[in-house]
Amino acid sequence: MSENTELATFAGGCFWCMVGPFEQEEGVHSILAGYTGGHTENPTYQEVCTDTTGHLEAVQIEFDPNKVTYDKLLEIFWRQIDPTDAGGQFNDRGESYETAIFYHGESQKQLAEASKEKLQKDGPFQGKIVTPIRPAKTFYKAEEGHQDYHKKNSYHYNMYKRGSGRAGFIETHWGNE
Repeated sequence: MSENTELATFAGGCFWCMVGPFEQEEGVHSILAGYTGGHTENPTYQEVCTDTTGHLEAVQIEFDPNKVTYDKLLEIFWRQIDPTDAGGQFNDRGESYETAIFYHGESQKQLAEASKEKLQKDGPFQGKIVTPIRPAKTFYKAEEGHQDYHKKNSYHYNMYKRGSGRAGFIETHWGNE
């Protein structure tokens, strides 16, 4: 990471679906799929899927705050998930598919809390926003096959995103924005 960049870490269910929306944003330098929030060191995908590691599938974004704000990244994050679902995301169920914002510093924590409150008040959701805001922990990069999955396996990825219910949910709640 360079001195001109910051990190943002988001768990939004399947990490394959969380990369594309952020990479389109000017100022985003890199996005890694991985695991965070748990207690197992250097977890594998197979271990995380057992829901015994405490880890969530997540993305870690290196970004230039002079080109894209953390608030903008939060906005993108909220529009990819169902923040009222505490048991996973769409067809993916279990701890490893839960949502969370992992903040890097007090400023990110305050911005995340404010965005969550605004979404609860003004957003399109009827239920309570249950996505937790937690301090960042060690982030473990996922296996290479999971990096840029949406590009490497675009047909399967697009079928998965639609079939899981994520694409329809986003269209229903946010339109084509």
